[in-house]
Amino acid sequence: MQAEALKGIIAYPVTPFLPDGSDLDEAAFRAVIAALLASEPAAIAILGSAGESAYLRDEEWQRGVEIGVEAVAGAVPLIVGIGELTTAAAVAKARFAEVAGADMLMVIPVSYWKLTDAEIVEHFAAIASATALPIMVYNNPATSGVDMNPALLVRLVREFATVRLVKESSGDINRMHAIRELSEGTIPFYNGANHLALEALAAGASGWCTAAPNLLGGEPGRLVDLMAAGDLEEARTLFYAMLPLLRFIVQGGLPTTVKAGLRLKGLEAGDPRKPLLPLSGEPLEQLRRLIG
Repeated sequence: MQAEALKGIIAYPVTPFLPDGSDLDEAAFRAVIAALLASEPAAIAILGSAGESAYLRDEEWQRGVEIGVEAVAGAVPLIVGIGELTTAAAVAKARFAEVAGADMLMVIPVSYWKLTDAEIVEHFAAIASATALPIMVYNNPATSGVDMNPALLVRLVREFATVRLVKESSGDINRMHAIRELSEGTIPFYNGANHLALEALAAGASGWCTAAPNLLGGEPGRLVDLMAAGDLEEARTLFYAMLPLLRFIVQGGLPTTVKAGLRLKGLEAGDPRKPLLPLSGEPLEQLRRLIG
């Protein structure tokens, strides 16, 4: 698979659990992935932030990878998220994902102690040497505790042959401008902040990494198509129509809000895993109104 060919929506499913929260709901997970495939994304990315990867036991994570490979079945590239405190754990997951049949990895370093640039580089060096899979380096300081500046992101892509793509989720459009400038437009970068989708695509983002298609179907993809066609007026109209829901699902936490939204739409994906709580009360009613 050519990583550079990924243009458009990279869609992120939630990870459903059984009603008692004890294990994955495999049938529901397959149904969620099937619904996302119907929105015609450029790729599916499982076990990211929306997929509650931080709350999965290792055996659940491994089974999630296997289900993802089976459910996507080569229809589009399958990206597997890896976010681990230790390099050894990240390497083990990278190797498992490759053997299981994943097409690409999305790697976010996670820290308790603040990581230096040298430590981050060594982390990616170990993962890149352990697998031949292409790697998307993922910057999301709000969830990971690690903030990789544009210069470091560009360095990682230039230094390691299999690190090819950048997902920028800091919420700062200037980071994307910097990646484009520092790489002279040679590194594909992807928007991971829903509220910046319009600006990011205008800035040259190759695509949009989002859980929004779970609730909005093909509309996020239509935004990408409109921007590619240069139809800014219609793209702007569509974006602002989606923006209230895009903001809501991020501010309320993706696992919580997307699972609630899927339930409202008739696709049961269970509740988020504790300590996360299911959406209720006025926030649930607000989501109901936003979905229409």
